[in-house]
Order: sequence, then C-alpha cells, then structure tokens
Amino acid sequence: MGHHHDHADCPATGNDALSDYVPRLEGMARDHGLSFYPVDFELVPNTFMMEVAVYGLPVRMPHWSFGVRYIYQYVQHRMGNSRIFEVVFPGDPNRAYLVNDNALPENTLVTAHVLGHADFSKNNSLFHRMQHQVGFRIVEQAAARANRIQAAIEEHGTSRVEAVLDAALALEQHIDVNQDLNRPPYPAMYTPKPARAPRDSYEARYRQLPGEHTDDPAPRPVKSAVPPRPEYDLLWFIARYAPELEDWERDIFLAVREESFYFYPVFACQIMNEGWASYWHARLLREANFLPGQVYLDAIKTHSDVVRPYGGGEAVSLQVNPYHLGFRMWERLIDDHGLDRALQIRSEEDDFGFIRNYLDQDLARELELFNYTRRPGAGGEERFMVKDRDLRDLRENILLPKFNYGAPRIYARSVGLNGSLTLTHDHVSDGRGLDLARARKVLDYIHRVWRRTVRLETVDHSGEIKVLETGEP
Repeated sequence: MGHHHDHADCPATGNDALSDYVPRLEGMARDHGLSFYPVDFELVPNTFMMEVAVYGLPVRMPHWSFGVRYIYQYVQHRMGNSRIFEVVFPGDPNRAYLVNDNALPENTLVTAHVLGHADFSKNNSLFHRMQHQVGFRIVEQAAARANRIQAAIEEHGTSRVEAVLDAALALEQHIDVNQDLNRPPYPAMYTPKPARAPRDSYEARYRQLPGEHTDDPAPRPVKSAVPPRPEYDLLWFIARYAPELEDWERDIFLAVREESFYFYPVFACQIMNEGWASYWHARLLREANFLPGQVYLDAIKTHSDVVRPYGGGEAVSLQVNPYHLGFRMWERLIDDHGLDRALQIRSEEDDFGFIRNYLDQDLARELELFNYTRRPGAGGEERFMVKDRDLRDLRENILLPKFNYGAPRIYARSVGLNGSLTLTHDHVSDGRGLDLARARKVLDYIHRVWRRTVRLETVDHSGEIKVLETGEP
C-alpha cells in the first residue's frame, strides 16, 4: 500500500497549501505516463456548484422551468457516495471547479481525481472524436449562447423562448452519435437500390437463358423522401426540417444538440472514467510524500466514502456505484496486465467494451454483483430476487441504462404531404414499452415547434400497438 509514514507532518494552512500541491501532483501524474491539456482550477462557493449540477454548464441558456436535467444527474453529481461535488469540463484548457469551503484534504483528493479525468478526456478516442467536433472550449461557447438566448428573450418574450427550450431539452438525448455534429442536409435526389437479386438458383439460371427477357433498367434518381431513411437524430431533424421554425428557434435546437454531443462521452464512459480518476487520486495521494500526515489520512477517509460499494447502509444495492466498480476494475487490470496495457485500454474502449471485455467472474464474485429479477411480493410491492450469477447477463444489466444515451429509441419515419410528422418507437431494439404519460408530454413539446400534427407509434406495456397523436391535422 505504500509508506504512509513518509507523509510530511508540518501543518498546512487551508486551501493556500493547495496551490503548492497542484503542480507537484501534476508532475507525479506525468511521471506515471498520464498526459493532459492544462487544467484551470477555480475555487467557487457551494451555491455555484449546485447551479452547475442542475444546469450542466456554469453559464448556460437561462432556463428555469425544467428543474434538474436528466443527463447531468449522470454527469455532474456527488463523487460516488461522498457528499462532495466534482465538476470538470473537458477541453483545452480543462475547467475544474472546487468548493471553497471543502477542507484541504477533500480538495487535494478532488485535484488528483480531476487529473485522472483530464488524462482520460485527452486520450480516450470517443472523447477525442467528440471534442474535435464540438471544439475544445465548451464553457466559452455556452457563455456566448446564453447571451444569444438573452437577446431572443428580449425580442420574443420569455414564454416563447422557454417553449422552444422545453421542446429541445425534452429531446436532448435523441441525437445520433454515429453521424457527424456538422452533417449536411439530405441530398435532394436519391437513387433507389438496384432491383433485388434473384430469389433462388432456379431463377438465376432462368435469367441466364438466351431469349426475350431484358435486364431491368438501371434505377433512375428520384426526389428524396424526408427523411430518406429512419432518422434518430430528432434534434437535428426538427432543426433542419420543421416546416415553420424561425432561425432563432433552430439555433436553440442546434445548441442543445451540440451540448448533447459534448456530454455523450462522459455518459458513455462513466464507469471507466470515474474509475480511472479514482484509481489515480488514490495512487497519487499514496505516493505524495509531501502531504502532511493528517491531510493524507483525512483524504483517504474521503476516498473510502467515494468508492464505497453501496449508498447508505443497505447490504445490497440495485444501483452499481460506478466509482467503486471502475476503481476495482482498473486496480485489477493494472495489477494483472501492467500500466501500459491499462493506458491502451483507457484510449480504446467505452463502458460497453470495458464491461464486456474486462469484468470477469472473479471480480464479479468478489464485488458481490448479482442479477435481480422483479417479483410482485405480498401486498403488491415489488420484491427483488437474486436470480443467478450469469456473467453475460450481469454485464448486460449493468450496461442496460447506457443504451442510446439512456433514452428510448425513437426515429422520425415520415412527413406527410400536409406536413404532419410520424415518429416510431423502435420498441424491439429497446426491449421495453414507453411511459405513455411522459411520451404524450414530449409529443406536446414537439408539436409546439413542428406546428403540424405529430404522431408517435409505440406499444404499451402489454405489447399492444398504441398511436399517440397531438395537434390538429
């Protein structure tokens, strides 16, 4: 575990000492092979942190009606099971916010933790691709946007602007990360695929016979349907193709979409990234012999809170703490395969590959991870039964909330001649029905900006086809 008694025993004075620790911790991180863009650390009051936790970015489009937003509950939150917030925005520079009334040991831990994140976001390929598309200065971009939205409020009034923001934020997970951030519109003309291949060998032979039949003519380009194929990027589709959207409204949709692209890697790599940052804060603190003994001990106490397996005192939790799972996986990987291999994995994987390839039976058993099934218990409340320890099921259960940015898969299927929009819920790949009340609300939001009938085809919980419709034809 390292030599605890090395930790210096001089008293440290509050957060003044922090500015002395930061460059030393950075130097140690680089000595281990971590690399990162500069990190701007800023001490801020707790109220500022709470705001960032709600709105996702420190200067954000002013939007009061929405409350705590879904994605950011994943992204900006307390560190694991501790009461500490950590907020770092990847970029060049990274921007990290520390709470000014946290004690020195806590902020020392958060500093080391942030360096792990900074290394991850610079070197992980998914982060790199998204940062490259969005640009490396999201915080500044958000500030510029907040000003544009303020101007829209002055021109069009709060309630109109809020209605558009509501609609865009209701769809914030509905992007298609396989497409580029700056995608071109659909081509105006489109060439259908050539006629189908012969159905069987008999037909193929028949076609080769000499004689009267001619080959099918080459397909001719036709006017593209909108959309030409199922379109999952609803923010982009509405921004580009809503029949009467004004420029400032389109702007808001594209701004929310850009932020969703920016945050996607944080969501898709959460277990890896929080685990990596936790591994490095623990290791750097352990090796930082310039830390006073008490600072070190208090920081390690905080570390145990962060990576505690379960929230509260329950022995069994249905929620995996990503800090704990990721931390233990990296610890094991580095012990078994060395740091170079770990650095390579951190560059190449996201949580899907990480969990499927590296969560093994030994670790699952050691961490007491089980699969649960829900059974209605006496009196109608649900009971959770431990089902089995099948590793493949276990991995997929951990990953289930991560599919499609945590949202149901819904695509724009067609636009009618009268401009009405049909959306379809891909319930087969989703494997679950929609919350119909919530779906209806989102449909109302979409209707406000589409301004024609909007229809959504889905299934209810019993598997019956349901069509929700809103707006006058």
